[in-house]
Amino acid sequence: MQTNKFSKEAAAILIKIGAITIKPNDPFTLTSGRKSPVYVDCRRIISFTKERKRLMEMAVCILKSSKNEINFDTIAGGETAGIPFAAWIAELMNLPMIYVRKKPKGFGKKKRIEGLIKPKQNILLVEDLATDGGSKISFINAIRDTGANCNICFVIFHYGIFQKSIDLLKSENIKLVELVTWKDILDVLKEQGMNDSDHKKVKSFLKDPDSWQNSIS
Repeated sequence: MQTNKFSKEAAAILIKIGAITIKPNDPFTLTSGRKSPVYVDCRRIISFTKERKRLMEMAVCILKSSKNEINFDTIAGGETAGIPFAAWIAELMNLPMIYVRKKPKGFGKKKRIEGLIKPKQNILLVEDLATDGGSKISFINAIRDTGANCNICFVIFHYGIFQKSIDLLKSENIKLVELVTWKDILDVLKEQGMNDSDHKKVKSFLKDPDSWQNSIS
């Protein structure tokens, strides 16, 4: 996980459009089942034209950066939140797009992947965010099952605090590239005057989410 030159600008945009919510005393339950005093709603991005355009421009710059060593010729969106971001990135990069269902369609051809996919293609998976990494592996395995290659996942937001998820992705030969992490959000919020009490509570969670969760159980 590396900080990029756009991370603080992207963090400020997410805060501005209300995609970030902090409730230290009334934690959220994440998709993974974990508790969290903070919540990210990247789906809000789709309703803000100026902001989403800038975020997608930053995403493309990161994906084109040589330091990321990314080689792909098709963009895949994960159902459902990853699909609009994949579409915008594919459009900006003039690349084909596909999307991957969470499970096969229950009728017709019962396909899990929509769009044209060929063996040996190099696919970039795009998602809105990453927490425990489980859904990323499911989508990537579906792509790999077709004979295509998929070793890279790009997300707008990476929680970046669950080491097990990072190790899991690495063990599956999956590189995760992100635009923003919680560290970036917290840095910007502090600059914007976040009160010390909330800052301390959130920082405690980010430092050791497992211990934090145990403390509220």
